[in-house]
Amino acid sequence: MKTTQSLKIFGRVQGVYFRESMSQQARQFGVTGWVRNNRDGTVEAVVQGTATAVAAIIEWAGIGPELARVDRVEISESSGDYAGFERAGTV
Repeated sequence: MKTTQSLKIFGRVQGVYFRESMSQQARQFGVTGWVRNNRDGTVEAVVQGTATAVAAIIEWAGIGPELARVDRVEISESSGDYAGFERAGTV
């Protein structure tokens, strides 16, 4: 059974290779969805997969890549159906 979660990631999360790193992690964990930068300096993502895979990507998002500083991650239920994982443009 698939679960879908929406994430909003706060901290120093732009300009630190966050989106590309999350895309790589998503492929490794078998997670689908998307990730993008927001103009307010946050990173937003929707992640979908097994409960175990989604929990793993959420745990990774709480740390991020080496140069990131994640202050907090807001998580909420989401919906949709995603075939792959993509890096979306800034909104």
